[in-house]
Amino acid sequence: MTDRNVTLDTHSPPTGDHQARATRAQLASAQRLVVKIGSNVLVEPKTGLVEAALHHLVAQCRALREAGRTVVIVSSGAVACGMTQLRAHRLPLGKDLSFKQAAAAIGQPLLMRYYEQAFAPTPVAQVLLTYDDARDRERFLNARHTLRTLLTLGVVPIINENDTVATAEIKFGDNDFLSALVANILDADLLVLLSDVDGLFDRDPKRHATARRLSFVPEVDAATLALASGSTSSLGTGGMSSKLTAAQTAARFGVTTVIVNGRTPDILPRVVAGEDLGTLFPPMTTALGGRKRWIANLRPKGAITLDAGAVRAVATQGKSVLPSGIVRVEGRFAAGDVIACRDEQGREVARGLTSYSADEITDIRGLRSAEIAERLGFRAHDEVIHRDDLALTGDR
Repeated sequence: MTDRNVTLDTHSPPTGDHQARATRAQLASAQRLVVKIGSNVLVEPKTGLVEAALHHLVAQCRALREAGRTVVIVSSGAVACGMTQLRAHRLPLGKDLSFKQAAAAIGQPLLMRYYEQAFAPTPVAQVLLTYDDARDRERFLNARHTLRTLLTLGVVPIINENDTVATAEIKFGDNDFLSALVANILDADLLVLLSDVDGLFDRDPKRHATARRLSFVPEVDAATLALASGSTSSLGTGGMSSKLTAAQTAARFGVTTVIVNGRTPDILPRVVAGEDLGTLFPPMTTALGGRKRWIANLRPKGAITLDAGAVRAVATQGKSVLPSGIVRVEGRFAAGDVIACRDEQGREVARGLTSYSADEITDIRGLRSAEIAERLGFRAHDEVIHRDDLALTGDR
């Protein structure tokens, strides 16, 4: 199996309505799909997992596989299944982490049993990931090799966050971001986020009868993010905000994303056929390469603020970050950590692996590279962040 059998064309896309039609038309050529199934699609708060909904989605995935496509599932629902088993339909006060971990431990084998029965005789594999698997380069590559081997063997990976061991520091936060990471790991063509809503609207459709669904969003920017609330249900951890962030992340990796209602009949084949359903987010025209994808995935340990000239050099000229362009340092971090690079308005421009600690950058900010050794007593590198270790993340 090759890395990517068919690549959706992301070069010089058209604009406006024509871009929307062209992007949806390209979905027919998507060969590798990551399908994220949210808790609200699979679970009813008082009755537990809805087997009919799961079987209907599995049947659609099977049909896509029979048509020659590769399908990977990122499935929520373990905590919800465990809570139902415990007859606890709401999390305890404060959403106690240890209770959620216990519920996940009970619910995960139940969830996998449902998938195993629904996919039979096709084999399925449980893959549990934590954020550590994303930020450690070796573990990131191991996950890629394992998932690709499973696909080569004709196995359907069922992926979830390892909630039983994940702490606040090593959690993805929700399976929306995890699904974007999986799309990156597998060089997917299409990410489908299945939710209990029909897509992104210009206002809350539960409160405004005149709310209009946005069929196509060319770029997830601050205005787009402002349309989403951060609300979650008693079963899920992600709201529309997390889905937009996932779509934004996937776009940086060259992956198209669609947010749709997972309980719409035959939703997956209809999406792939290019039907105008949900909200479509196209990939960026300049997607990140493999190592820079990994860097862009990592949570910054701190941040530096760049002056206008440095922002321009980094964002448009592909230059490294030099101490002369740094005006402010935030957070505590060591050499080798990932830090965010922001402009003077606070907007993130890039993320990169720093060659110096926070204290060292504070001492050398504003200086020329030739002055580093005089100030610090050593010079590890001329650059604070070398361009090879820098991934553009800003919506500029």
